[in-house]
Parts: sequence; structure tokens; C-alpha cells
Amino acid sequence: MTSEAAVSTPSPTSSSRSTPAKRDYYWIRSFVAGGVAACCAKTTIAPLDRVKILLQGQSPHYKHLGVFSTFTAVPKKEGILGLYKGNGAMMVRIFPYGAIQFMAFDKYKKLLRKRIGISGHIHRLMAGSMAGMTAVICTYPLDVVRARLAFQVKGDHRYSGIVDVFRSIYRKEGAFGFYRGLTPTLIGMAPYAGLSFFTFGTLKSLGLKHFPEQLGRPSSDNPDVRILKTHVNLLCGGIAGAFAQTVSYPLDVARRRMQLGTVLPDSDKCGSPIKTLKYVYEKYGIKRGLYRGLSLNYIRCVPSQAMAFTTYEFMKQVLHLN
Repeated sequence: MTSEAAVSTPSPTSSSRSTPAKRDYYWIRSFVAGGVAACCAKTTIAPLDRVKILLQGQSPHYKHLGVFSTFTAVPKKEGILGLYKGNGAMMVRIFPYGAIQFMAFDKYKKLLRKRIGISGHIHRLMAGSMAGMTAVICTYPLDVVRARLAFQVKGDHRYSGIVDVFRSIYRKEGAFGFYRGLTPTLIGMAPYAGLSFFTFGTLKSLGLKHFPEQLGRPSSDNPDVRILKTHVNLLCGGIAGAFAQTVSYPLDVARRRMQLGTVLPDSDKCGSPIKTLKYVYEKYGIKRGLYRGLSLNYIRCVPSQAMAFTTYEFMKQVLHLN
């Protein structure tokens, strides 16, 4: 998720930025900033993501354990690097995902404001939802590959690497296999991304409006623009992520189970989002089924959002995006 720059006084050079060359260069820099921020954020919480996938998929090796016991059991069984299994595939996916989402959010905001006349808090909600779904569609096959790799346990490997996963899925499940779980992902991403952008953007705008000196500071590359201080970014991002995650988490569980496909012995019960949600609810209930692993997401919200916002703000200043 990206933080929105405060409104600043137009500079004398603003008109030069509208030329095609300047505009293209700006989007390239924006793409890089978003990608780097996403990679740093995801690497920070990679161990938590691995444990979450194992719990969501009811791995037979760890299904009898809880969140914290699984977190300690994985290094014992698979070594410390076991906590980062699948992270390579995640980096391949998350760079374009983060870059596309950051860029699309800004683009959709401007589009909604200019073409439809929607502005204020609502345009953040709509632009965030559209940006999240755009990024998902563009990078979804890589997310499926990453989930398959992360679900493997030492001594019970099905795949030798990223290329092998691609080859195996295509051979056994066809092109459709790369998009298993896309529907619940899109349905879940709309409220998640929308609420995240909406909540963070609203908290930021209110904070900078009412407490500009206490909560904000001037951007190093443009003193006319105020950005949130690091610890305030942490707080706003954590609140936004936790709120959005609570609303959309059951769909995330359904998405993961559909992504894992034939890896799960009960994959025939997970043919559609509604069928998967119904099956998980009837077999495991709400706490140990639909919301299994949610506590991990709360724990990961603060470091993930802190790293994402801090890195993105830093990259924006380094690449003169303000």
C-alpha cells in the first residue's frame, strides 16, 4: 500500500513533468519504488507467511500444532531456512505485484477524479480495490507457485523449484491450474485493498491536517510536501492492515486451499469459493477453519506495513517522486 503525498504548492518545473519523456521516467521510478518496498516488506514477514500457509492448508506435518508451536517446530524439522521456503518465488511475484499496485492506485485515483468526478474518501476505497485486483490478475500464477513451494515440508517434496512447479501444474492441471482460487482472491482483494488504502489514507490526511507538526515532517526531496513520520506510518499502517484483514480473511483461507489443489487430500471438496468456505466451516468451524492463522496476520501487520511504508517513503525521496 502506498501513502499519499500531501497537497503541495505547484513548482515552476511542474509543467515540464507533463512531457512524455518526463512522464514515462516518472512511472519507471514509481514502478521501482513500489517493487522495492513490497520486496522488503514481504521478506521481513516471510517466516510468518510460511507458517500461515502450513496452517491454512492443514499440513499433516503440523496440523496438530498452533501458530507459535508451528513457528518453533519448522526450524527443528527443516532448519532455519525452512521458514523462508517459497520466498524466492514470492520475490519474483511481489516485485511486479507491489509496483503495479502502487502505480495503479495513483492512476485510478486520478482517473476517478477526472473522468467520473469522484473524490474524497470514496475514491481511495474504489481506487484501492481496483488497484489490488489489477495487481492480482497480473501476478496470480506466481502466487500459486509460491504457495505450492511454501506448503512443502522437508522429506516430503513434490517440486524441486519454481520451474518444476510451473511444469508440473501445467502438465497435471492445465492452464487453469495457475488460476485456481483466483475468484475468491479477487473477491477478497477488493475489500482488503480498498479498506487498507481507505483507512490508511483517511488516517494520514486527518493526521496531517490537524497535527502536521506532531505527526508529519517535510520530504527531503521536496520541502513543500509533508509525509508521515516513521512511527506514525507504523501505527496507521498496522490499523489499516488489521481492519482490512479481519474482513477478508475467510476468503484468503479459501484462496489458499484452492491454490494448493491436488496437494491436499480433500482437494475435491474445494472446487469453488462457496463450496470451499462451506466445507471448511462444516469440517473445522470458524476459529480453527475460516479464521485459522488469523493471529499470525495481526502479528505480521505491524512489521509488514511499517517496512512497506517506510521503504516506499524512502524510495520516493531517493528517486525524487515527491
